Amino acid sequence: MAVLTVSVAQAQAQDSATQQQIDKLTGQVQDLLDAQAQQGKRIDDLVKQISDLSDKVNAPQANNNASADDLKALAEKVQEIDQKRQSDRELILKQLDKLGKVAAGAPTPHVHVTPNTTTTGGGDSTTPSGPQKGYYYVVKDGDYLSTIAKAYRDQGVKVTTSQILKANPGLDANKLYTGKKIFIPDPNAP
Repeated sequence: MAVLTVSVAQAQAQDSATQQQIDKLTGQVQDLLDAQAQQGKRIDDLVKQISDLSDKVNAPQANNNASADDLKALAEKVQEIDQKRQSDRELILKQLDKLGKVAAGAPTPHVHVTPNTTTTGGGDSTTPSGPQKGYYYVVKDGDYLSTIAKAYRDQGVKVTTSQILKANPGLDANKLYTGKKIFIPDPNAP
């Protein structure tokens, strides 16, 4: 009977660790997909600009606002962004491979959130402008923006990674470091 109880406890602990890993992987994949979507939007904007410039170049000479050099410079920028997109894609694939290896390994640290309700004003450059209600969170080793947001959502604060980035101007989701204090806005707060 004691062996059965120990086996059940071990199985539950493994399920919990597996769920934590799945949550972390899900958050990281979501961050990567968000970054890829932003790249796609930038490319779409540049394609539209090229199309508009092409229309202007083909228009009668009286309305020629863009020169051939302008169009060439824009095309070079589009190529540069496409190369960056390819590099990002390769990085995403490498990160997914690493995540797969991590999922097969030991459990990762769990984000522990202790919310403190705070109202901010437009004080320093790292806080959002205008009063907002929310929480301050100190980044811990192994934290990702998506796992922090998920931990707050699990506690009833319906916040997204985009809202956190907007509330923390200059914050780079890919460069969170241990000890960094970030503001978590509470969109549900009155």
